[in-house]
Amino acid sequence: MAQSRDTDTPPSSYRGLILDFAGVLTTDALQVHREWCIRQGLDPEAWRRTLNTHPVVRQLYVDLERGALSQAEWNRQAAPYLGLSDHENLMGRAWSDVRPAADMVALAKAAREAGYVVAMLSNSFGLDPYDPYAACGVWELFDVTVVSEREGLAKPDPAIYQLTLDRMGLPGEACVFVDDHPVNLPPAEALGITTVLADGEPSTTARVAALFGIGARV
Repeated sequence: MAQSRDTDTPPSSYRGLILDFAGVLTTDALQVHREWCIRQGLDPEAWRRTLNTHPVVRQLYVDLERGALSQAEWNRQAAPYLGLSDHENLMGRAWSDVRPAADMVALAKAAREAGYVVAMLSNSFGLDPYDPYAACGVWELFDVTVVSEREGLAKPDPAIYQLTLDRMGLPGEACVFVDDHPVNLPPAEALGITTVLADGEPSTTARVAALFGIGARV
């Protein structure tokens, strides 16, 4: 259940904000991965291409998201497909230079302070040995956290959106969901949730803030 706080009535018809993690609460991971690949002596697109299109690694990643495979085991099995002999903390090494997105972090804080229920709904890529949420310092931003590894299901499965609403104690019509993958938006919309695509433009945070009437506070 969401934590209760003594706050003024939120200045919006919405009552809850749901944020994805990577690509919403973080800076551009794709560029970080390209630079990491170059440092490893790989093609700049090796990380993105292997994770997204290699059938074996793609299935390993799906299993990782759903908690069917540990991050340490993913590291061990995926490394050879990337052409790497060292698999220790592979995920952490590739993600080490990704930083929190200051504007969206500020928005999450402002929304909570204004009395909204704020949740993170994230398809995880493991929590051990590398915890990306701790590395970016976002765990404490939220009333509710729904992380796919812990739940055994992942976006765009409609069940994980309903689970998030249940834990927030809100109907879909009262919430806004921000995600950077278009495929993840329709299941939320089917539940009545207002969706915003994080398209990499600086205006994304301002668009979300305007929905909640807290733009001046971000």
